[in-house]
Amino acid sequence: MRRLYRPIRGPRLLPKAGAVVVSVMCVLCAVCALNFPSLPSAPPETVRAPDRATRVTSEVLRLTQEAEETRRQYGQTQRAAKEKRAREREIDRLLQGRRVVADTLREDVGSAARAQYRTGGFTTVPADESAAEDPLELMAMQVPDARRRARLARMLDEDDRKSRRLVAEGEEIALSGPELEKESERLREQVRALEARLVAARGDLNTMAQAAVDNGRCVPLRRAAAGGGTGADHAAAQTPARWTRPVASYQLTAGFGGVGANWASTHSGQDFAVPSGTPVRSIGAGTVVAAGCGGAFGISLVVQHDDGWYSQYAHLAATYVTPGQQVRAGQWIGLSGTTGNSTGPHLHFEIRTSPEFGSAIDPVPWLNARGVRL
Repeated sequence: MRRLYRPIRGPRLLPKAGAVVVSVMCVLCAVCALNFPSLPSAPPETVRAPDRATRVTSEVLRLTQEAEETRRQYGQTQRAAKEKRAREREIDRLLQGRRVVADTLREDVGSAARAQYRTGGFTTVPADESAAEDPLELMAMQVPDARRRARLARMLDEDDRKSRRLVAEGEEIALSGPELEKESERLREQVRALEARLVAARGDLNTMAQAAVDNGRCVPLRRAAAGGGTGADHAAAQTPARWTRPVASYQLTAGFGGVGANWASTHSGQDFAVPSGTPVRSIGAGTVVAAGCGGAFGISLVVQHDDGWYSQYAHLAATYVTPGQQVRAGQWIGLSGTTGNSTGPHLHFEIRTSPEFGSAIDPVPWLNARGVRL
């Protein structure tokens, strides 16, 4: 009898072996879960916030510096175009004068030639006929005429050379004009684009600063964010003076002792109108003794100076220093903003006899007495 063999197929044997494999894999996964905690998909907010603040402030400072440099280049181009236009007008005026001079010289040459023709080669007629018989005297009479003709010829030649140089310069200016105008237009558009980006970056900075105040977490920025800024900011930061202004470029607004709806009594300091993100500097060497993160002053700093006076910097967008840190005159300690009781970007600056509110004096004469004019 013939026996039939049914081939053994995989599916009949795999379920039992597969169950073993799955069990082993489950055990391994459980071990891994116990020994290796799960990784978060993004850094915690406490880590991300300082990094974002650093990026935003760096962007504001970089754009501020780039916009200032582009505006400077645009101003140079505008001045160069203006100077070239003025030079073109000057060349036209000079050429008109040269044409008058050349016409006069040619008329003199023509007059001399006509006089020579009438007198037989002499422009100077002998006083009497006896003198005309002496050849030496006749030759002597020719010398002034020859010199005059030679001088006229030299003057005509020099005038012609000057006129050709002026014409060549005018043609060169005319050729460079369109390129200069094109470069000026390019820089103008670049300034507009940078200023638009700067407005957006400053808006981000203000939003970030307000969020920090609302959360009560005003974390100082890393030193790496202190790059950028304008040329005036960098120059002022290197000042060797003992005392300096709190900001490099500004417009003075509300002064000490003023009254208004924004203050409970009178204004306790001097306001400096500056865009958000403007570097704020310590007016002198000292120690940071307080850092605020809310209230009427928003983000703020108080510095104690070596002679016992205190300076306060309020409505900031960010800080670079912490209490206990030593600072020098002109050092960047923060960036201006509009946090706290503020109607717009500015720096509120005070001079105090103590670190607490209520001990402020007028900062303008105080700075003036120390050689700082606002």
